Amino acid sequence: MPTRTSATALAAALLLTACLVVPTGEAIWMKLPSSDTKCVSEEIQNNVVVLGDYGVISHDHNHSSTISVKVTSPYGNNLHHRENATDGQFAFTTQESGTYQACFSVDGNKHEDSSVSLNLDWKIGVAAQDWDSVASKKREEGVELELRKLEQLVMAVILYQRFLKAREVERRNLSERTNSRVTRYSMMSLGLCIGVSCLQLWHLKRFFRKKRLFELLNSDHLCRQKKGK
Repeated sequence: MPTRTSATALAAALLLTACLVVPTGEAIWMKLPSSDTKCVSEEIQNNVVVLGDYGVISHDHNHSSTISVKVTSPYGNNLHHRENATDGQFAFTTQESGTYQACFSVDGNKHEDSSVSLNLDWKIGVAAQDWDSVASKKREEGVELELRKLEQLVMAVILYQRFLKAREVERRNLSERTNSRVTRYSMMSLGLCIGVSCLQLWHLKRFFRKKRLFELLNSDHLCRQKKGK
């Protein structure tokens, strides 16, 4: 019995540590103004299950407000869209890494000075899995089920670390390309400035030479006029 208790405590501790490292889900309560749209976004890597449950919290039992919901991918693809809804659910598996966004707005008259309360349960990855169904199919319970959860979380941690590493490499490459472009632009700007300066010097030199020659011609003409008198 002590061994079983220790294993359970160790699994719970590891589960807590993994949950702190990997984003798994969150419950959000928000107020939607009638004249505005509110969005919730989350940065998620590729091939991750996302599950969301939303519902309007009605304070007036005689009148229930409805909302419009739109969930989009990082590249603007529409993943879920509903209008005149009081509750609903969306579920999808991410096909691309980036920021996924869920936007909510109140249907009806936009000029009414009122607000609607909304509850959103946003689950990602391991948290979106139905563990009760897994336990019934695998006939697992207690420590076995916790260890299976831990295994899934460890895999999620590994995938999340790979995602962070790939994003770091991408940003480093972008930074290096930007620095290279800035260097080329600086060299081109310097060369252009030097060329313009040389052109200005040549023009001024030519201008002063012409001016000097014109003055010499004028002075020679004046001398001839004096001699003629």
